[in-house]
Amino acid sequence: MDADGLESAGDPIALFQRWMKDAEAGELNDPSAVALATATCDGMPSVRMVLMKQVDTEGFRFYTNVDSQKGTELSENPRAAMCFHWKSLRRQVRVSGTVTELPTQDVDEYFHSRSRLSQLGAAASQQSRVLVSREVLETRVKELEAEFPGEIPRPGYWRGYLLRHERIEFWKDGAGRLHDRFLFSRDGDAWRKERLFP
Repeated sequence: MDADGLESAGDPIALFQRWMKDAEAGELNDPSAVALATATCDGMPSVRMVLMKQVDTEGFRFYTNVDSQKGTELSENPRAAMCFHWKSLRRQVRVSGTVTELPTQDVDEYFHSRSRLSQLGAAASQQSRVLVSREVLETRVKELEAEFPGEIPRPGYWRGYLLRHERIEFWKDGAGRLHDRFLFSRDGDAWRKERLFP
């Protein structure tokens, strides 16, 4: 039986979108939360949780402060990996590939679709830098709120990224740790699908 579509899938993005719908229905909080791994130019890795905002045949989109640790690492080494883990569904998906910046128009559109407080927070934050106290951050948010009673301009350092998937692995829990794992790898314009040992 192939209730989750794993055995019969030929298109990894269609399968991911199906699994994401299942996660949106079955996960309690932020099914789009994903561990994003980046690395410095000399290979020192770091990982953190981000929210994946859109996926399609081009890749996986997320947004961040370009001056943050991940932004700095992506400018030095534009390759990354993601791992989605939906514990209640007993599934995970691993994605890896190259990363490019999204067009300014796309970033502006997404930035202004966020809540006003989220926009203020992005404008006020010097992400990954030392913060003397929470009061400093809260004061900065209040100052920006007074300065921009209407639309909040997107800060130039707040950007969007596209992870162009080269490999996508789907993992499904199995009894006795006999998990199902399928790896999709780019093969020209097509995908090569292989079953892996658990």
